[in-house]
Amino acid sequence: YRCSPTFQYLCKMAFFNCWIVAMATLLSPFAAFRGRSVENMKLLRASLLPLKRFYGIRMRVRGSERLQLPGPFVIVCNHQASLDLIGMVEVIPDRCVPIAKRELLYLGTVGWACWLSGIIFIERHRRDAAIGVISHTAGTMRRENLRVWVFPEGTRNPGRSMLPFKRGAFHLAVQAQVPIVPIVISPYCDFFSSKEKRFTSGTCTIQVLPRVETRGLSPKDVPELTESVWQAMAKALAEMSTSDHGDQDTEQLQLEED
Repeated sequence: YRCSPTFQYLCKMAFFNCWIVAMATLLSPFAAFRGRSVENMKLLRASLLPLKRFYGIRMRVRGSERLQLPGPFVIVCNHQASLDLIGMVEVIPDRCVPIAKRELLYLGTVGWACWLSGIIFIERHRRDAAIGVISHTAGTMRRENLRVWVFPEGTRNPGRSMLPFKRGAFHLAVQAQVPIVPIVISPYCDFFSSKEKRFTSGTCTIQVLPRVETRGLSPKDVPELTESVWQAMAKALAEMSTSDHGDQDTEQLQLEED
């Protein structure tokens, strides 16, 4: 385990997946007493919070006060790997649920736990079905004071730059007339890489950007809205990548001097 980074990576990922399955299996019966409810997200969050300590990942959160909004809003966040779960539970506000691909619903007790937690499932390859989910969610957000977490890249992107955004999250925000809160998670490249089979300890920065208002906007404004949010998040990601490298170089120099 100590001599092979690949074996260490495989062990850590196996533990990660087994932990999720075990927690879903243990907590689902308790969540079932309440039924399908966003309040069950608190159980899901509590079960995932210890993972950062097991892996030696230090989380730095900047701008968390920007999530203290009284009403509903849409969170958009970059999507790098399954480790995004660790970052998400670090900052996810109350009454907030992610939008996830529908395939997740069929993963046994994990799918059941997600359904009980109020997670919204969407069929990515059926545009008409996705539009229907967005329309229904927009009404639910305002009626139930619900916040929604979306990964607008639509797929995992381990690089240091972001993929173009899909517009579903922005149509949702405009249709519900609620703010958008962008969140950027710094690249994991320095301590995690599925391609290189590397998983060590490290530091992850989560930056909450200023909210973007959508009140008064219409569907025709969605392309421009999508592009402006992408630009702001891409700029923040680039700055965080440079900053994190500088911080790590300083820490390494201090270690060498000691």
